[in-house]
Amino acid sequence: MAITSGVYPVYENQFKIDTKGGDGTESNLVTIADMENFSVAIDGNVEEWKPMDQAGWTRRLATGKSITISVSGKRNVGDKGNDYVNSLALKTGSEATTTLVWTFPSGSKLTLTGVVSVTEWGAGDSTAVAPLAFDIMSDGKPVFTEATA
Repeated sequence: MAITSGVYPVYENQFKIDTKGGDGTESNLVTIADMENFSVAIDGNVEEWKPMDQAGWTRRLATGKSITISVSGKRNVGDKGNDYVNSLALKTGSEATTTLVWTFPSGSKLTLTGVVSVTEWGAGDSTAVAPLAFDIMSDGKPVFTEATA
């Protein structure tokens, strides 16, 4: 059920990853088990100039954007999504690129092709559960699809 008003728990956000390194074909998308936290950073490129007709005031125009989604949780051996992300730890080039689909509580979706950089890979205290964390950094313009009523 899509949430159309009010507050909601963060777990209502859902992430699926393309385990074939593709474009997000539904049959290749799986959830990544045991992820606990995510954050989103949007970087903007802003061009500035100071034309004489603005009496010293700066003009600005957004000329570019990028997005990074950072996800962290626990390593879950045998889960297809978790195993796939783990397998990317030492990959480079196009082998480290795939598609992530983020479904918002409203039902809207962000489909993002990006580079996966594994940032935590099975290390930790002897009594801790092994971590798995990664960043997916946009490679090109993501597609945002509004929820349908």
